[in-house]
Amino acid sequence: MGEQKEYIRTSDEKGSINICEDVVAIIAASAAIEVEGVHGLYYSHGKEITHLIGRKGFARGVKMVIDGNSVEVEVNVVVDMNYSVNEVAAAIQTAVIAAVEGAVGAKVSAVNVHVSGVALKKTRTRE
Repeated sequence: MGEQKEYIRTSDEKGSINICEDVVAIIAASAAIEVEGVHGLYYSHGKEITHLIGRKGFARGVKMVIDGNSVEVEVNVVVDMNYSVNEVAAAIQTAVIAAVEGAVGAKVSAVNVHVSGVALKKTRTRE
């Protein structure tokens, strides 16, 4: 059985525009990883079968609920060590809202940031 996709739908006298949730997720993911202090997106390998059979790639750490022309986004990230987790999360919220609203015209009702880890900087030892 196929995965049911959600769409942001708009229409006018010229026709309709349907934007798939995967497109919105990629836009949100791209905005999130550009925030200083974000090491990357986080996703659990075993919890979601859709990662194995459905949506692949870049936006795996982003989930969303589309309700008409409104979007609620969940972003799972790993933050670099030595950054304020709260400041990075707030910056992610701002960036995702601006990117999604600017790119697809949908109202972002919420951006829930889940910080799932901290990345330690690797240090090289000289022998």
